[in-house]
Amino acid sequence: MNALAQALLAELPARLSEIPRRWAARTPAAPAVWDGGVRWNYRRLAAAVEAAEELLVRLDVRPGDRVMIVGENGAALIALIFALAAADAWAVIVNARLSPVELENIRAHCGARRAIFTAAASSSSDAAAHGAHVASERLQLPLLGDLRVGPLNTTCTVEPVEAAAQHQVAALLYTTGTTGHPKGVMLTHRNLLFIAAVSTRLRGLTPDDQVYGVLPISHVYGLASVMLGTLYAGACLQVVPRFAPSDLIDAIGERGLTVLQGVPAMYARLLEFERGGWSPAGSKLRFIYAGGSPLDLTLKQRIEALFGLPLHNGYGMTESSPTISQTRLDAPRADTSVGSAIPGIETRIVDLAGNDVPEGEPGELWVRGPNVMKGYYREPALTAATLRPGDWLNTGDMVRRDPDGALFVVGRTKEVIIRSGFNVYPVEVEAALNSHPAVSQSAVVGRPAADGNEEVVAFVELDPAQNPSGESLRQYLAARLSPYKVPAQIVIMPALPAAATGKILKGKLKEYARQIGEDDSEERRIPSP
Repeated sequence: MNALAQALLAELPARLSEIPRRWAARTPAAPAVWDGGVRWNYRRLAAAVEAAEELLVRLDVRPGDRVMIVGENGAALIALIFALAAADAWAVIVNARLSPVELENIRAHCGARRAIFTAAASSSSDAAAHGAHVASERLQLPLLGDLRVGPLNTTCTVEPVEAAAQHQVAALLYTTGTTGHPKGVMLTHRNLLFIAAVSTRLRGLTPDDQVYGVLPISHVYGLASVMLGTLYAGACLQVVPRFAPSDLIDAIGERGLTVLQGVPAMYARLLEFERGGWSPAGSKLRFIYAGGSPLDLTLKQRIEALFGLPLHNGYGMTESSPTISQTRLDAPRADTSVGSAIPGIETRIVDLAGNDVPEGEPGELWVRGPNVMKGYYREPALTAATLRPGDWLNTGDMVRRDPDGALFVVGRTKEVIIRSGFNVYPVEVEAALNSHPAVSQSAVVGRPAADGNEEVVAFVELDPAQNPSGESLRQYLAARLSPYKVPAQIVIMPALPAAATGKILKGKLKEYARQIGEDDSEERRIPSP
């Protein structure tokens, strides 16, 4: 482990809850959280955390309990996360946009002691609706605002509390698409604090920064890198429950935004939005970053032209808290590399037998370091299959590494499409599609064919101002891809199904590809499933 990583680890506090306390003591009047009508400095944030701690005592929450917080980005959600950390309870953070069935699956799987629904005016009504669905008690608290609290689960058993606080589970996060069989990732205080510290350092954050907090805190990217990373630096987080291009423009022009982190789909929507020839010229913005899903080169170039700044890129997953690699402030790249491994993270690129592949060849990425999860909750077999001997995390992603250490993600191991004996990596086809000026975003999946082969199926979301045919898209791809990589079918949709983070839900598209099967044409125009 290099010296920087060792230094960052040495300075980590034991619990997440020490972040607001530290800055309340150092800079109590400095702005901490902006949430529409709510303006908290660090003194106020610390007071809100104390109020949330008192609430947890009233609700009979014990160390080792799991507490489900349902809501969208807001000040109350942040205070509750820190309060649970102080209580050695696990925060099960769930986005209010999930369906009642999905929420119930998660609640049942984690055995939550309580469910708390944040229903502040700055958030959507979804949390309040979910709270009403479970016949919860409504509370109106001075600092935390409008909350709904579900009934006490008297059958909840506490999990053991670690003697060393940094190894205690701080957050239990459920991965995208947890419907029939939820998969909860256990992340410790050390996991999350390490990423917060690294994120602070690599973004060059200072207490003067204003950071856009639109990525859902229920997702590890929004929780660790954005929310915790910002507050770890003593900077101000502008929390926004849902992305709207108009609000981002206001944040840049009127609220002095300096740091912007998002997903590629967010940047694509910004480009589609027209506001009288808006330009960020003269803004205080100094750093923009994309993560969460593959970034195509055309989008990167258009965003860089708009902002006059390099669009940094990175890669990670829930199981790694999330960051694994990132491009560096002092070394922006002109390609779509996800950068080199962050300080303190070791990587291996291996074949299916677990042997290292030659440099430059694609293989499965394994990583280890202070960011690797404790495991999957109540899933010992799945944990053993993912955490390999030697503390290596098998990411399930296929990557290649350049001689300079830069990583390029070529696809998921399970998403590789076998077509005519050749491997087709969906990300390569998606990159070619996304380079078309009329394509906002795309997703490519495989579909079993009658001959035991697989077909390539592409789902495409178009710029509303343009309307190319599927055949013209195929001709465009034919000039850029080998024949076996060109999709057998192109499905045009008004919007691709996506999680709250903007990540495209390929599982749903795979199901739909199987349902539509063979078609008379190679193009279909359908509503979103």
